[in-house]
Amino acid sequence: MKKNILLAGLLLLATLLPAQEWTPLFNGKNLKGWKKLNGKAEYKVQDGSIVGISKMGTPNTFLATQKNYGDFILEFEFKVDDALNSGVQFRSQSLKDYKNGTVHGYQFEIDPAPRAWTGGIYDEARRGWIYPVNINPPAQKAFKNGEWNKARIEAIGSSIRTWVNGIQTAELWDDMTPEGFIALQVHSIGDKNQEGKTIAWKNIRICTTDLQKYKSPSSNNIPEVNAIVNSISEREAKDGWKLLWDGQTTNGWRGARLDNFPAKGWIIENDMLKVIKSDGGESTNGGDIVTTRKYKNFILSVDFKITEGANSGIKYFVSPDMNKGAGSAIGCEYQILDDDKHPDAKLGVKGNRTVGSLYDLITAKTDKPFKKTEFNTATIVVKGNKVEHWMNGVKILEYERNTQMFNALVAYSKYRDWPNFGNHVEGNILLQDHGDEVWFKNVKIKELP
Repeated sequence: MKKNILLAGLLLLATLLPAQEWTPLFNGKNLKGWKKLNGKAEYKVQDGSIVGISKMGTPNTFLATQKNYGDFILEFEFKVDDALNSGVQFRSQSLKDYKNGTVHGYQFEIDPAPRAWTGGIYDEARRGWIYPVNINPPAQKAFKNGEWNKARIEAIGSSIRTWVNGIQTAELWDDMTPEGFIALQVHSIGDKNQEGKTIAWKNIRICTTDLQKYKSPSSNNIPEVNAIVNSISEREAKDGWKLLWDGQTTNGWRGARLDNFPAKGWIIENDMLKVIKSDGGESTNGGDIVTTRKYKNFILSVDFKITEGANSGIKYFVSPDMNKGAGSAIGCEYQILDDDKHPDAKLGVKGNRTVGSLYDLITAKTDKPFKKTEFNTATIVVKGNKVEHWMNGVKILEYERNTQMFNALVAYSKYRDWPNFGNHVEGNILLQDHGDEVWFKNVKIKELP
């Protein structure tokens, strides 16, 4: 009797709770509701699946929905031949005034290659990789080669998340394209032996209602990429991150030797803080800029991009009043430099003035992932006396202040005459004017206990 009452109660509850409403995007019989774009690869329906067939001499081919979608949860299954690369576009577009109709937008990557980036997010024909799966190593094991795999994409506002076989593969915060079509890609090929290879999709369905109710729980176990310039994502805010530069004004910054922001030498342009090219001298034009307050324990993240032959730096534990003469304000420096073209790279001791190094003290790893013509992310982590320099997600050096070893390094450096160099409890953060054109953006800080 109790079992019957319990069963009746569960059945009643099931009738009262709304079921997630899924809409099939593929009827299992034909390609009604879809259209082919850009290339000439073939798509056919076979055994309840859409099968794409690779073809030589054609660019990427896309089978796109005739309807656009903004916020949604999308699920599908896919199976790909070992030699192919493919993907599923979402919030994508094909516009006459953008590369003559080339499909562009977010892509859920399908990649059976050894790098194992399936489930990553690629920005097709636009920005390139936004979320490569190598930043989330556990997800690289989610894809099953030669088998049917299940994918899930949740695109809700600026939050874009992906899963492969129940394992979350990407977490992106971005707002470049709020809506667009969904499309199945057959990638172009350059090898005749790859012609005729296939990629198949089935059980393609979408949900566009009550998404907050049905979205997957948030997890801090997977790294997030925030691709919205000069912003703090919801997750970053909860984690304690703040903008150190707001992207629009000079609030929170002043000249290292001024009470206000420099009247020349720096400009805000295209969401970037730019050092104006001058004579290449150290702090001879607008001069260095520093934060108006001091910091003790923190994680600092700064995106920077250099011009050819440029020199600059990010300094911390800065004492702006210490150096009253010529040159830059004094503090520990994360070196920014064109190692190939600037002579400073060959000075110092064993490369301790190269990009990413603790300037004139400790050399960064020689295999650091520096991108000379693109933006790089410099991260500085300070926990008491322990300090780390990171570049584009890779730790390139670490050291400990207030130690005999550190003090010995200082004693043999250009900083030997500055009292207690690098050992201060707190200090300002500085962006350097070294007379070369350099750009900064996404300047963020998380203070630590």
